[in-house]
Amino acid sequence: MKRPNFLLTRSIRDLLKLVFVVMILCFVLTSAIHLTYSRRITREYGQQIENVQRANSLSQMVKEEIARESWYIVAGRTTFEDSRLSQILYKINSDLSTLYANASPTGGRELVEAAMRATKTLTLYVERLQEQCGTGAPVSYQQMTLGEINKVSDNIYDVLQEFTYAQMNDIAAVNAQMQRTTLRMMVVMVALTLVVISIAIAAYRILKWAVERPNIELEAMAERILRGDLTTRVLPPGLQELNKLSESINLMNERIQALLDRSLEEQKELQKAELRALQAQITPHFLYNTFDTIVWLAESGYNEEVIKITIAFSNYCRIGLSRGQDFITVEQELEHVRDYLVIQEIRYGDILRYTIDVDQAMYPRKMLKLLLQPLVENALYHGIKSRRQGGEITVRGRLLPDGGLRFEVRDNGMGIPPEKLEEIKAGLSAKSPPESSGYGLYNVSRRLELYYFNARLEISSRYNEGTTVAFTLPPKEEE
Repeated sequence: MKRPNFLLTRSIRDLLKLVFVVMILCFVLTSAIHLTYSRRITREYGQQIENVQRANSLSQMVKEEIARESWYIVAGRTTFEDSRLSQILYKINSDLSTLYANASPTGGRELVEAAMRATKTLTLYVERLQEQCGTGAPVSYQQMTLGEINKVSDNIYDVLQEFTYAQMNDIAAVNAQMQRTTLRMMVVMVALTLVVISIAIAAYRILKWAVERPNIELEAMAERILRGDLTTRVLPPGLQELNKLSESINLMNERIQALLDRSLEEQKELQKAELRALQAQITPHFLYNTFDTIVWLAESGYNEEVIKITIAFSNYCRIGLSRGQDFITVEQELEHVRDYLVIQEIRYGDILRYTIDVDQAMYPRKMLKLLLQPLVENALYHGIKSRRQGGEITVRGRLLPDGGLRFEVRDNGMGIPPEKLEEIKAGLSAKSPPESSGYGLYNVSRRLELYYFNARLEISSRYNEGTTVAFTLPPKEEE
């Protein structure tokens, strides 16, 4: 069949050039909008996570260090000049100013203002205590001032906890907004792909009289794209116009694939950030119990136990924070578990016994932090604590022949009924954490999947005999 003369004119080349310029502009514009929005959401996410961490750090400082330093002064163990009260107050004021600058008007700024006002009151009471110590006021007056300092510290602590919860709600809202936007971006990308396919089909109809074979290849490529195969590529047919067309379509596939891969990676990173924030929600309950235990021991005169539990709690928090690092050594993870068990052993007394048996060759290896402690906590609260006579928790670690790391947390507690065990195993593969129980196991299982891909949580149990939870980390070269 004779080719139409208009196919040999320059207008066809200009038309194709215009079509592909529009296509590239669409992709660049979509990429720019997506990247700009992602950067803004990531920055907002990071700011809110930083606010939560700073508020938790301030809560610990107000709850623990202010009370300790004030009590040391009243008890005569140190002088006001030698104490760290002034430094602590300066640190609190500085961090509160930072929180106020970073918090949004609807994200708890009024709570930070309340904490700042309470800090001014706390400063006045500290100055009164300084004056009383300088003038030699009776100890009873100093104790009254100490009581007021503790009350104001508790008030600041409660306000900071409310601020933390407000930030968590904001994080959840940002995550929901990100999911909605991601869905809309996927719809746009699908629509854009359909537009590009339509353009390719139109070009095929215009140029089919010029060359039969290249058009057949382009048609087959379009069909593969419709089936979702973005890895397909077309070879240049040898004609100038069709060479540009083939090159542009190949570039289109690469850009679509890159955008989809980037979107998946960003979603995975947001899930990791959400899991980190959810870990912080567990902290207050443990803090309350630990501080109550310290207060009870102090009031009962068990000074050695107070020192022991305080040191263990300090190390526990230090390793838990790990300067924001996700991976720590196996030795540090075991130290974190040991500090937690020391605290709980003091709380529960004779009903809790534990053994940590881990190959020392594993100690220098790196692993994702906070994997063992939630399993130990689960064994304590759902296994040992339920038995009147108590029980024993065993943490084992073995270096496998292929270089993998095998960890097990066992208890001889109540065990799990078969139907409940199946329910827990099914919950580990769910897309969202369970509403009733098993959150600790779900959190560990989900983090294993996100960071190690092939690592899985294994649970075995016999009712009235005990439970074993285990997982295996890959060899060092596969991490």
